[in-house]
Amino acid sequence: MTFTILEDAGKFYRNYAKAAGFSTRVRSTNRKGNEIKNQLITCSREKKWKSKISPTEKTNSTTGLNYPARIYIHTLKNVGAWIISKVVLDHSHPCCPSKAEMLKQHRELSMSIRRTIENNEEAGIRPSKTYQSFVAAARGHRELNFIEKDVRNYIMREVHNVSEQEDAKEFGKYLLRMKEKNQNFFFELELEEDQSIKLAFWADARSRAAFEYFGDVISFDTTYNTNK
Repeated sequence: MTFTILEDAGKFYRNYAKAAGFSTRVRSTNRKGNEIKNQLITCSREKKWKSKISPTEKTNSTTGLNYPARIYIHTLKNVGAWIISKVVLDHSHPCCPSKAEMLKQHRELSMSIRRTIENNEEAGIRPSKTYQSFVAAARGHRELNFIEKDVRNYIMREVHNVSEQEDAKEFGKYLLRMKEKNQNFFFELELEEDQSIKLAFWADARSRAAFEYFGDVISFDTTYNTNK
């Protein structure tokens, strides 16, 4: 088979993988200068490693085996096209086409789903409730091509990232308003390139007066709120 661009060949193999019940990954890409000459795409479980568990103790007979399913793609000289020159269909593990949509590569959130997630998050609806509403509308988990984890990841990756940027802007405006009300109010605010807060310091007139008496400073380390 030939394709006009390399991405079309990769998309074709991903579609085949979804129908066959597995997922894919790019194993290697060979270049000459800035130009790609050929590419190897394999089953995502393709690897060969030595297990620490002795063969007599193994419960999974496929563990540690090589998963050979793959395709080789290379350019056709003077044609400007890509050809699948070799195909290996065999797997050393069972494939399940009926559950392929649950593999990470084949899961996706449509634009309408993303918009609903954003609206629910803004309204304070928990991710689990949002996901259950999708399940109810689709009449079952199996009718969805995403899982609850995808909903949570989208909120953390996209929704919260946007809200953090807006928070930083609003925080800066608040500090400016405080400065306008009292010239003894002092602050320093530095933002990252993505408009998130890099560092912030502020001290109102009362705090500065208290420092003159007591010489104490309370420092807040906000990194506690960015991880478990």
